[in-house]
Amino acid sequence: MPTLRQIRYFLAIGAQGGFTPAAAALHVAQPALSRQMALLEDELGFALFVREARGVSLTPAGRQFRDRVANIEQSLQTAIEDGRQMSRGEAGVLRLLHSSSLPLERLLPCIRQFHDGTPSARIDIDRLSSEQQLAEIAEGKADIGFIRLPVLRRTDDVALRHLAAERLVAALPARHPLAGTSSLALAELAEERFVSAVHRERGGLARCVTELCLKRGFVPRLAPAISRKTSMLTLVAAGFGIAVIPDGMQKLASPGIAFVPLRDDDAVAASAIVLPAAPLPLAEAFASLAEGLLGAAADAAKARDF
Repeated sequence: MPTLRQIRYFLAIGAQGGFTPAAAALHVAQPALSRQMALLEDELGFALFVREARGVSLTPAGRQFRDRVANIEQSLQTAIEDGRQMSRGEAGVLRLLHSSSLPLERLLPCIRQFHDGTPSARIDIDRLSSEQQLAEIAEGKADIGFIRLPVLRRTDDVALRHLAAERLVAALPARHPLAGTSSLALAELAEERFVSAVHRERGGLARCVTELCLKRGFVPRLAPAISRKTSMLTLVAAGFGIAVIPDGMQKLASPGIAFVPLRDDDAVAASAIVLPAAPLPLAEAFASLAEGLLGAAADAAKARDF
């Protein structure tokens, strides 16, 4: 395989039109330059130069070889710099996952600030359930995830960083009899129909809400139409039933919904950042940024509620 030095020497000879001026430009002895070119031609298996009285010219094969390798040094330098930036968490592609109850809107401030500080990086975003996120990250198919707790399955291949819990609110059709109240106890919703249902193999928001209801002695009754995604709010607006959601999901609501805070002390929804056991610098940088921004947002929400 040709060396980078040989290619650099070859390109200099072609540009200078001879071994003597090329040796001078490269600050190497001409015999050493000639020897390296002889080795290069032996390695390639074809002649690069036509020796002439006033210098050299490239053979047809030599011209084609020059065209193919002319930018190889710049490409190598670019690859080195890209690698350095990635190792510092300054470039590359960050594969980010989030659950439907941790909507992208909540992460937008993190994404904007991350882009401002790391303009060479790109974020590839997808929405998956919390359980699926754990599997994707454990298998190396994603770099960072934002999940709603609880999760039913854990693996040593991922690490969880807990985020500040969000207060839960009741999402009611605007004309619901309880829509005008200032706050509710979760037990007051025992006779209501819920537009979301727990998945037997998954945790997340629905399981969190169901467990809170069970503590109060009732199982959430199912509405005629249900959804485990953000479309549950569309069902609430259409009058099919109610939902209990984290405070941060209110921004997703369409007209026709009233939100009433739940006053139970334990009416909170926990969430976490998921990272591989050995996260990439890019993922570590985003996680640190998100911890700070989401924590500040949670503090602001507490102060507002107080």
